[in-house]
Amino acid sequence: MNLEDELELEHLLFVDRRCRKCLVTKNLIADFYKTRKDRGNFPSAYAYECKECTKKRVQVGRRNKKTLKLSHYPDW
Repeated sequence: MNLEDELELEHLLFVDRRCRKCLVTKNLIADFYKTRKDRGNFPSAYAYECKECTKKRVQVGRRNKKTLKLSHYPDW
């Protein structure tokens, strides 16, 4: 049973995926986050957005959240 896990991991190491944001092909394990810890080591367990694009998206979202204030809302 342990041998099967190693073979699956070995095949997974050579898988590349194209980021849907920046459209660059990158290594699946090194450059993509897992969607959930319990998904295993299948290629479907990894996100379709690379780590760099995810970091940029989160930073922009947090920046926009800080600049949005209650004074910007209309007074109903």
